[in-house]
Amino acid sequence: MNYIFGVIGGQSAGPQPTGAETVQKLCDRVASSTLLEDRRDAVRALKSLSKKYRLEVGTKAMEHLLHILRTDSSDTEILGYALDTLYNIVCNDEEEEPEENHQKQEDDMGVQFTDKFIQEPDNVTLLLTLLEEFDFHVRWPGVKLLTALLKNQCAQAQGIILVSPMGVSRLMDLLADSREVIRNDGLLLLQQLTKGNAAIQKIVAFENAFERLLDIITEEGSSDGGIVVEDCLLLLLNLLKNNSSNQNFFKEGSYIQRMKPWFEVGDDNSGWSAQKVTNLHLMLQLVRVMVSPVNSPGGTSSCQKAMFQCGLLQQLCTILMATGVPADILTETINTVSEVIRGSDVNQDYFASVNAPSNPPRPAIVVLLMSMVNERQPFVLRCAVLYCFQCFLYKNHKGQGEIVSTLLPSTIDANSISAGQLLCGGLFSSDSLSNWCAAVALAHALQDNLTQKEQLLRVQLATSLGKPPVSLLQQCTNILSQGSRVQTKVGLLMLLCTWICNCPIAVMHFLHNQDNVPFLTGQISENLGEDERLVQGLCALLLGICIYYNDNSLENYTKEKLKQLIEKRIGKENFVEKLGFVTKHELYSRAAQKPQPAFSAPEHMLFDHEFTKLVKELEGVITKAVLKSSEEEKKEEEVKKTIEQHDSIVTQYKELIREQDSQLKEMKEQMASLMLQNETLQNTTTQQLSQIQQHKDQYNILKLKLGKDNQQTGSQVDGAHVNGLQLEELSQLREQLEDLHRENQSLQTQLTEKDNVITSLKAEGVPSAEGSTSENTEILRVEKLKAQLQSQTAEITQLQTERQELIGRYETRATVPVTGEDSGYSEKIAELESRLSTQNTETQKLKEEVKALLESKESMEKELASSTSTVAILQAEKNKLQKEVQDSKKEQDELLMLLADQDQKILSLKQKLEELGETIEDEDDLDTKDQFDEDDDDDEEEEDEEDDDE
Repeated sequence: MNYIFGVIGGQSAGPQPTGAETVQKLCDRVASSTLLEDRRDAVRALKSLSKKYRLEVGTKAMEHLLHILRTDSSDTEILGYALDTLYNIVCNDEEEEPEENHQKQEDDMGVQFTDKFIQEPDNVTLLLTLLEEFDFHVRWPGVKLLTALLKNQCAQAQGIILVSPMGVSRLMDLLADSREVIRNDGLLLLQQLTKGNAAIQKIVAFENAFERLLDIITEEGSSDGGIVVEDCLLLLLNLLKNNSSNQNFFKEGSYIQRMKPWFEVGDDNSGWSAQKVTNLHLMLQLVRVMVSPVNSPGGTSSCQKAMFQCGLLQQLCTILMATGVPADILTETINTVSEVIRGSDVNQDYFASVNAPSNPPRPAIVVLLMSMVNERQPFVLRCAVLYCFQCFLYKNHKGQGEIVSTLLPSTIDANSISAGQLLCGGLFSSDSLSNWCAAVALAHALQDNLTQKEQLLRVQLATSLGKPPVSLLQQCTNILSQGSRVQTKVGLLMLLCTWICNCPIAVMHFLHNQDNVPFLTGQISENLGEDERLVQGLCALLLGICIYYNDNSLENYTKEKLKQLIEKRIGKENFVEKLGFVTKHELYSRAAQKPQPAFSAPEHMLFDHEFTKLVKELEGVITKAVLKSSEEEKKEEEVKKTIEQHDSIVTQYKELIREQDSQLKEMKEQMASLMLQNETLQNTTTQQLSQIQQHKDQYNILKLKLGKDNQQTGSQVDGAHVNGLQLEELSQLREQLEDLHRENQSLQTQLTEKDNVITSLKAEGVPSAEGSTSENTEILRVEKLKAQLQSQTAEITQLQTERQELIGRYETRATVPVTGEDSGYSEKIAELESRLSTQNTETQKLKEEVKALLESKESMEKELASSTSTVAILQAEKNKLQKEVQDSKKEQDELLMLLADQDQKILSLKQKLEELGETIEDEDDLDTKDQFDEDDDDDEEEEDEEDDDE
């Protein structure tokens, strides 16, 4: 310890060691010390020297410090010193403002040490492992060191972290740290990590980064939060910008809905802090990232829909119409609303319905246009309003019609200011920027809309008192000829080109004015300055449009005469050269990059994005149209007619081929269905043949059994087509009927014995029930056979129908040569006909058998009815006898009860007589008893006689 303090700051008598010598001694101490305390003190000393002697410490101590990180990982204190030292070596931040050259040297030194550190990828992996340590003195310097490495060598460090197992996940854990300083520095680390690397951006997004960042923003107070909210928003921008996968994940995760509370601005908008303005500006940029025109159309459309459904668009429109909002926030809000409604019908319709909180209420579009044509408004605000108006009209034919209708005479309201009046006012004002903005806005109202181009021709303007009104088209050319500024001329020429493009009626109106063509040719043929070249190119473009879209309705200005005029006064080559000035202009290339008008100064506003597309489309065709001679044009027209005729013939043949293809397809489908039906019919026929064979076998067995019965009984049973089993049941039924007759006779003779009669009746009821069951079974079988016959008849009918269809189809094809497949089908049809005839014969036989069976069934039903009636009579008699027996038993029971009572009374009387001393003779008792017995016998005999009489 004394040695270290002596090295660092102690006073010695000898010469003082240099910084390099001191660093070398400390490095030797770190490498050779066996005690952890000595190494810790040496590393602490290196940390204190690392800022002043950055080069020496970085050159000599880096390897020793890395060795400390690997070997002494159990001691958090020495790890913290080593990480702090490494951070001081690679970090380029300076507290004081250094000189420019010195700062460049420091930056180069930091990059060199960073290269040395990440030269071994294991060093970065080791640093990621150390970040898992929860100790503050290790984790915090580790986060700062990795952030510095990413700042100096971003791509190399990102590549190592990307391939490191769980590397990104370890860094995402920093956002969950309860210590704010580590969490905040973790945000800065993730910002550097996600710069320009789509793969890492996706991994971070799928590590639940959106949820964590939005939670932090909410906890910190949303737009009213501090620098932490700004860091979170910057990280979100890194994750979402130009990353369609993350944008889709953000949208599907319903995170757009969580953005709405950010824009809930109160009524009191005074006193916006600088941090709040920054936060809200980044929030608006985040919304624009999700609906940017450079995104895929499907993704942008779904995000626009979600923003409308959750109320985010409504909230933005509220800020748009609020008072006291800072100018830069208002401008960015207008740009954001522009891209949220661009190309979305629902959002555009909603924006058209928004009114400003004024008295009387005015549409938001009118209020914005008032700012656009007001030269006192800031330039960026006017550009934003123009962009908003362009986005409102983008692919919005309904909105275009509403804007143009405000200029028509029938819809003008003198008591209110309309959008059309504001555009006309800006078009003819003294401010060139207002002229240009109004011309471009009006051109967007006509973009790709032929109907509105024709409607705008009806607009008449009253220029001054006492003079007749002139058309809007003529007034634009009048202003051009009056020598206006370049910006005004360019705006008006873009409007005229857009107006008459692809509209022959507008071309005719433009050429009808005798002064327009001479003015254009004069402008093109003159040798003007550099600024006027652009005007010459646009005039050439306008004249070329008049040639290309000319319907030759005006005799003086047909296509041929205009080309002759160009050739005589300008020259074709000179005309093409002037036309090329437009696309070669620097501002043309800048405007063609993106839809939003972004200009550094008002004088640079010369081209519109949509107009650059029009120029690119027309330049080639106009050049060809001007350079071609009349003969070439005639030849081309003839070729064109020939091609059209050829195209029509080809189209006819294509239609014929399509019809034949469809017919062929239908025939193939019919053939497939016929083959399937044929297979089904063959299977059905096979089944029916097997069933017919079974019926034949049963029929043969029936004939054999019938012959045997005829020989034994001598009876004739001709025509009775029943099987052997049914004849046996019939004979059994007849035997049962005979037994029933005999039993009836025996019942009449045995009625005297009631118990035996009842028993015999019960026994005789069984065969009758069996006979009835057998008869029912016979009926069911006959019905089943009849149903089978009906189904078979239906199938035969279907076979006959399909056979007729097949014969009809093949007869229509009789003119076609017979192929092998057709001959096969003919043989199948012949075979099918033979099978059908055989089956018809067998079916006729079956019908005869069923008829005979039905006759036998009717006779058996009659016999069964008679036997059933006899059984019912016997059953009624049996029930009557059973009832009488029950009555007699009841009377006997009552007599026995009376006798028992009488005996009891006699016994009681005897006891009383004995008590009185009277003597009772036994003979009397016996006589009395005999008398009672005789009475009982007489009663029984009388009952028997009554039974016999019955």
